[in-house]
Amino acid sequence: MTTDVKVPASGESITTASVARWHRKTGDSVRKGEVLVTLETDKVSTELEAAHDGVLEILVSEGEEVAIGTTIARLAATEGVAVAAPASSVAPAAASAPAPGETVEIRVPASGESVTSANVASWRRKEGDTVAAGEILVVLETDKVSNEIEAPVAGRLRILVPEGEEVAIGAVIAAIEPGATVAPAPASQPAPATVAVPKAPVQPAPAPVSVAAPTPAVKPDFSAAPVEREKPAVTSDGRTTRRKMSMLRRKIATQLVNAQQTAAILTTFNEVDMSAVMDTRKQVQEDFLKKHGVKLGFMSFFVKAVVQALKDIPSINGRIDGNDVVENHFYDIGVAIGTDKGLFVPVLRDCDTKSFAQLEKDILDYATKAKEGKITIEDLQGGVFSISNGGTYGSLLSTPILNPPQSGILGMHSIQQRPVAVNGQVVIRPMMYLALSYDHRLVDGKEAVTFLIRIKECLENPARLMLEM
Repeated sequence: MTTDVKVPASGESITTASVARWHRKTGDSVRKGEVLVTLETDKVSTELEAAHDGVLEILVSEGEEVAIGTTIARLAATEGVAVAAPASSVAPAAASAPAPGETVEIRVPASGESVTSANVASWRRKEGDTVAAGEILVVLETDKVSNEIEAPVAGRLRILVPEGEEVAIGAVIAAIEPGATVAPAPASQPAPATVAVPKAPVQPAPAPVSVAAPTPAVKPDFSAAPVEREKPAVTSDGRTTRRKMSMLRRKIATQLVNAQQTAAILTTFNEVDMSAVMDTRKQVQEDFLKKHGVKLGFMSFFVKAVVQALKDIPSINGRIDGNDVVENHFYDIGVAIGTDKGLFVPVLRDCDTKSFAQLEKDILDYATKAKEGKITIEDLQGGVFSISNGGTYGSLLSTPILNPPQSGILGMHSIQQRPVAVNGQVVIRPMMYLALSYDHRLVDGKEAVTFLIRIKECLENPARLMLEM
């Protein structure tokens, strides 16, 4: 029995996905539940697991972008027999293995139809180094993925293309000259005749690696090997560096521009005295941690305050759909989380029914998933309002941009000790500036100001919010 491995649906707005990384190679035997491949869309990363034990056949290489529903691999079921490689590939590999003394070329492998060149990002070994079979030699980067190239045989490395150079697919970038000082591979593991990029399938043309031997007695002349040069994906003149934007960054840029162009965004500001919230956290933190296993943070207070404000000013808990106004009667709040790959806004569900402890656990879970790249498209869908905490990075004041189709977003900022007037006296208090950006097409200025004041009142008197804890 053979099972097709297909690209799953990831939401109505997503029609394609990129094969970011294969965790196993063609011919590998895998077990049920083992992660086979990581897929990336312009929003999230998804890991696909093996549906059953079997032997993997990869059909789509790393870096290639395919439509939802495309078959990217096949899994042939096995009955507990471990298979190192498909039978069709074992015999040719053994028959065409390089003879002793032959030099093996290292070429840039194909990485999808749309990829025509790759950048030599980093050599892991130096010119003249002795390398072992299977050792990583070089990292190649395209505008989609990074690939690590392993040594197909043991020997001495000759580097033909330096770091930073961009070369065409199929170009020779190095060679390995088998040396007497290098221990040969075990007889039970015949040396491969091709250099395969880890976790990527072998391309029909150009071949990832060819064993060059014009005649049995003559070594190939690598100095004459043609190396095509194209416009580099990363260029630098010493003063500036130019590189292509990632798929995720391009999507973020498009969404931000669309938000500015399709909504009448206006921002109103206020400030909140955080003394009461900070005192409350200090008083209950130890017991809260013992009881719930998580710390009581600031974000759960803000989520609860936003929920109360949305109940009091329901127009902000809505959105414009064409000529209609859609009113939401639920409270799913998005919380912005920054990662190395970009900004994600996972959604906390039914925040009106959850305790402070459950909100803190949900926030911690999302932060962990974002760090590990496991945020799913379902995690990002369905929010009615968003909260962005620029104060985490030291921001004192900002104007957050709407997360369409939502009509409001709250910006949190750094807490600073500032002099304020209280009952006619100047006192020092921990103050935070708040910013509410809203869609003026749906929300009037009076409603926006009232909404922000309601949040301020909830935070300066958190006792009522804490009754739900």
